Amino acid sequence: MKQTADKILNLDEARNLVARWRDEGEKVVFTNGCFDIVHLGHIDYLEKARALGDRLVLGLNTDASVSRLKGPLRPVVNETARARLIAALSFVDTVILFDEPTPLQLIEALGPDILVKGDDYSVENIVGADFVTANGGEVKTIPLVKGYSTSSLIEKIRAAYT
Repeated sequence: MKQTADKILNLDEARNLVARWRDEGEKVVFTNGCFDIVHLGHIDYLEKARALGDRLVLGLNTDASVSRLKGPLRPVVNETARARLIAALSFVDTVILFDEPTPLQLIEALGPDILVKGDDYSVENIVGADFVTANGGEVKTIPLVKGYSTSSLIEKIRAAYT
């Protein structure tokens, strides 16, 4: 059985792995996010993303990136723990941390067959959509589970303990 840490790769390792999968005729799906405090909405989303292809590559925002996007009190869970938690999911094939404001560099380096985000995005606003479609890939959105978000969980916890 593969250890969770073995599924967390750097860009060069991921690029080589994706190339191997392609050589084997497998469809590669890419998604990204912060995944701070993993919840049912994340699980449902990632399971559905993986079902769109043969392999799922997940770009995970670093702690510094999450703080820039969400504010100084985030993330709640550090990047090492978040990466290991996500890598532990059987339907996630590899995790790559990224510190840039968007995952565009990852998307361009990996060239996924399918780029996926939640349906809180419109296809035309998904970072990397132009690149993926220009290279023959597809861009899709997945319905999110209503009532589940990390922000709402944090607020619920905060309200219960203040």
